Amino acid sequence: MIISWNTTKTCNLKCEHCYRDAGDKDPQELTTVEGKALLDEIAKAGFQIIILSGGEPLMRRDIFDLIAHARSVGLRPVLGTNGTLFTPDIIRRLKKAGIARAGISLDSIKPQVHDAFRRHTGAWQSTVNAMRMCGDEGLDFQVHTTVTRRNFNEVIGITDFAIGLGAKAHHVFFLVPTGRGKDLSSVFIGSDEIRLVLERILLKQKKCAIELKPVCAPQFVPLAMKMGIDLRFARGCLAGTSYCCILPNGDVHPCPYLPIRVGNVREESFSSLWKDNPVFAGLRTLAYAGSCGTCAHKRSCGGCRARAYYHYGDHMSEDPDCVMRKTANTHAR
Repeated sequence: MIISWNTTKTCNLKCEHCYRDAGDKDPQELTTVEGKALLDEIAKAGFQIIILSGGEPLMRRDIFDLIAHARSVGLRPVLGTNGTLFTPDIIRRLKKAGIARAGISLDSIKPQVHDAFRRHTGAWQSTVNAMRMCGDEGLDFQVHTTVTRRNFNEVIGITDFAIGLGAKAHHVFFLVPTGRGKDLSSVFIGSDEIRLVLERILLKQKKCAIELKPVCAPQFVPLAMKMGIDLRFARGCLAGTSYCCILPNGDVHPCPYLPIRVGNVREESFSSLWKDNPVFAGLRTLAYAGSCGTCAHKRSCGGCRARAYYHYGDHMSEDPDCVMRKTANTHAR
């Protein structure tokens, strides 16, 4: 199981699409003591991997202590970062603390496209420099790309660029309308384009050694089956079943893009929330409405619960951007 903890809302960038609307610090941000207690609870609940993200996690002065504590309780800590604050010394400190890998965001092989999306001139160069420093210092890293209408035709080019820099994986995030992303309707891609990008990613996976994983496009799992491509992933959407997210103030959501508060770790232990909360219990029933409810692929896909919530106000509704709907419904009958 895997979990994301947005350790801070503080960020040195103001990215157009930020699901956490990051920038200034949340005055209710969990303290170091509370953070370590949370890590204990996460390990107790049976999670193995924790993504420490933000905002920008390196803006937390105690991030190295939190990484070390995560490692000490048996978790595999990884960092979700924009990479612009990396220096050789910081990378060495991350390694010493026990970080397993850094996930670094890169949205284009064209500096001007990346910088515009990240609202920071020079962000692209700083990010690429960070990846090169990781290679020099022996820290594993992977590339994270958010897909929009501006860059969907260069996703495979970014994969090749990532391979050239020594990345261990390329995770491709399909933009979900939440946070500041709700204001980007003009650059969202539709189901036909989503399917096109997914097919390109899956075909590329057959030819390259690094891991390629679509995120927030759960139909990639049944689509891979249809294309005869073997993957190590058994399910697309993990929200509430083997994944969830904790916000800087301790609120717990089923995923970073699904703004449903299921509780707060200051009010109830995380392990108890994960085990007994009715929102999580409902997601685990797979009792979806609409086409997702009758789909033959609901166990391998699950539909994007965040998109369902945004469009219909119900996280158990159908995924409006499903790329398998015609095939899935035909099979279901």
